[in-house]
Amino acid sequence: MHSHTQHGKGLGNLGAHPTAHPGTKPGGHPGGMIRTLADGSPACKLIAWEVTRSCNLACKHCRAEARLEPYEGELDTVEAKALIDTFPEVGNPIIIFTGGDPMMRPDVYELIRYATDKGLRCVMSPNGTLITPETGAMMREAGVQRCSISIDGPDAASHDEFRGVQGAFDASMRGIGYLKAAGIEFQINTTVTRANLGSFKQIFDLCQSLGAAAWHIFLLVPTGRAAQLGAEVITAQEYEDVLNWFYDFRKTTKMHLKATCAPHYYRIMRQRAKAEGVPVTVENFGLDAMTRGCLGGTGFCFISHVGQVQPCGYLELDCGNVRTTRFPEIWKSSKQFKQFRNQDEYEGKCGICEYHKVCGGCRARAHSMDHNYMGEEPLCSYTPKLAGQQKP
Repeated sequence: MHSHTQHGKGLGNLGAHPTAHPGTKPGGHPGGMIRTLADGSPACKLIAWEVTRSCNLACKHCRAEARLEPYEGELDTVEAKALIDTFPEVGNPIIIFTGGDPMMRPDVYELIRYATDKGLRCVMSPNGTLITPETGAMMREAGVQRCSISIDGPDAASHDEFRGVQGAFDASMRGIGYLKAAGIEFQINTTVTRANLGSFKQIFDLCQSLGAAAWHIFLLVPTGRAAQLGAEVITAQEYEDVLNWFYDFRKTTKMHLKATCAPHYYRIMRQRAKAEGVPVTVENFGLDAMTRGCLGGTGFCFISHVGQVQPCGYLELDCGNVRTTRFPEIWKSSKQFKQFRNQDEYEGKCGICEYHKVCGGCRARAHSMDHNYMGEEPLCSYTPKLAGQQKP
């Protein structure tokens, strides 16, 4: 399954994962400029929609098992279109068609065209191995604005090891070639693990040589099969180090770089910018100046293959199901989403941190590592100014 789309979080942001998903573009604001809805709820900027859980890969970090046939209970075409009809009621969200591999769903191009005709920006997160000249043309005709492709090593040996399929790297490289031929913009998503930390510069060089529109790094959220990765999960200090490296590295390139599932980057960015006397503005930092770290339930959500609405793909909280409650109602009124929108609900140091509004901590890591989705971010080494006064 292509779990770089939670949240997205990668195309604009992408799918199992949140923000920089294939949706966002430097200079444009994800989801248009609508900030709040009529009832005071925040506008939804990104929706990662798992249109199918079927996938031809079995990646080590993924929340799903590989399976070629459709899973039971997936929304049918009529239900899917009815759901798309409700998306404009929550703002002007970018729709990330994710999975699994969304290309495994036969009507996916029909659904993308339907959403595109409603004025919604549609992006896609296939794993890249199934793209052909024919499907590339079908994506383009349906209205796909950008694809995200996951590359987790600078060469076939390292990438295929992580992806669990020999030949995955070469197949993704071929797929990228077909996207370029079809005139579809693409970004590269990379999951940060101990195994590839030392290869980041080479992975970036590969992104640049391929002509990627953006490079998004994802900090591993240990859920699903990723929970077994254990030794691959880097420490809080290593996160701090890699995000500081990322801050410095982004100055060396014009390519759009984004750290996803890494809410603490938005703290580090402000700390470093302040020390350098650089104002945190769109001119200096692009969209990073306007967004916050964890967008789950505040600007982003995930809809599963059976219609369950979640803060992101890594946090399997049942916030409502679109089959029984209209999606806009879930977005506006879900108990969990309302918690995420209120700092008083956060526990530990996240509850008193002065960087809360730009960070928020990763709710999925808090849940998977400490069994409390409102707890403090377990992989953050920062001590807030009000430390010692935090809620238990």
